[in-house]
Amino acid sequence: MSAVPRQAVILAAGEGRRMGGNTPKPLLRVAGREILYRTFSQLRALGVERLVLVTQPRFREEFREFLSRHGFEAEIVLNPHPERGNGYSLYLAREAVEGRFVLVMGDHIYSEVFMERAIKGEGLVVDRSPKYVDLNEATKVVVREGRVADIGKGLSDPDGYDTGFFVLEEDVFEAAEELAREGDVIELSAVVKRAKAPVHEVSGEFWMDVDTPRDLRRARDILVKLAVKGTGDGLVSRLLNRRISTRISALLVDRVSPWQATWATFGVGILAAGLNFASPAAAAVLYQMSSILDGVDGEIARASLRTSPKGGWIDSILDRYVDISYLLSLALAFGVPASLWPVVALALLGSVLVSYSTERYRGAFGADMYERVPALSYLPGKRDERILLSMALVLAGLVRELFLVLALITHLRVALTVLLGSRNAERR
Repeated sequence: MSAVPRQAVILAAGEGRRMGGNTPKPLLRVAGREILYRTFSQLRALGVERLVLVTQPRFREEFREFLSRHGFEAEIVLNPHPERGNGYSLYLAREAVEGRFVLVMGDHIYSEVFMERAIKGEGLVVDRSPKYVDLNEATKVVVREGRVADIGKGLSDPDGYDTGFFVLEEDVFEAAEELAREGDVIELSAVVKRAKAPVHEVSGEFWMDVDTPRDLRRARDILVKLAVKGTGDGLVSRLLNRRISTRISALLVDRVSPWQATWATFGVGILAAGLNFASPAAAAVLYQMSSILDGVDGEIARASLRTSPKGGWIDSILDRYVDISYLLSLALAFGVPASLWPVVALALLGSVLVSYSTERYRGAFGADMYERVPALSYLPGKRDERILLSMALVLAGLVRELFLVLALITHLRVALTVLLGSRNAERR
């Protein structure tokens, strides 16, 4: 496995005629961020220090403004003849790089996992089983002895598909120069074939190129779905809430910030608490709606590369306010007798401690407890499960029973959390 290259070339000189506008494709926004922003951010995070952007003269100022606005630094190389092909754009970058470098297409989107694996390889990165692209439109690759033997869209029995991501040595420019002497149009596929570039496989991860408005929408929807957090969801979130929240997030990700989504969800939850005094049934349904919406801010943040520890911290605090407000107002609106208030108090305390017990584990051991103790995700009593249970029992008129059940399952979950967490800590 080779060291990560410290420089990257991004080809962005295409016309993008099928997009129907004048904005260069790399500057189109997908799930709240420009395609180029995603590429630059991911490369920087992986240790790439120098960025070289090849574009045509008429787009120069737009890219300069983009770089200035986001605080990126990149050398801009101009291609005055974009009609000569993307291989010619690569050829023009020969003076800007030295040694090993990453080559990326400016209109391609990659997941973080894809880039992490791809950048550690060598040569053309191929995918043997693409999940997110039209195989009829994709560029096929035939591999012989670990190198490109043939490449093109018309191949009938490919060994893989071109992902538009390369890790190359500067000797690839020799092949590009030979082709430049032989003809006017130089396609990148011809360059890597002439150079007999090595092939590195990264299969099954998300990547796609954006050629049409339909591609743009599809990429947005996929990025939102991939933004669902990997751990910590309860059963209700996995089976119900996320199926709805990701659809809402896809509609909002280009229009709403994570903070706006956080405060809107908080407002719905507090409204549900106040509604208890008018209609407990309607309040219970609204409380469940707030639970669904609770995933939207995180999905938007992850899809648009806007995650922050502060956001997660504030969101967790606001959730506790909503839960306590809802349960307390429900008890008051229902007129719970004095004899049952100790149970109400236990239900309120348990609802707070479920979250507190895992957050304190993170504070004490510096790790996500759900990652270290996967069984925790399957214990009953997560917030999403409690809220759906609350709605069901309130609609059934079983408010007293609700507080008894909440008191029981929350404290049982906390006890099991402490037990599992203690065992895990002892093994480390």
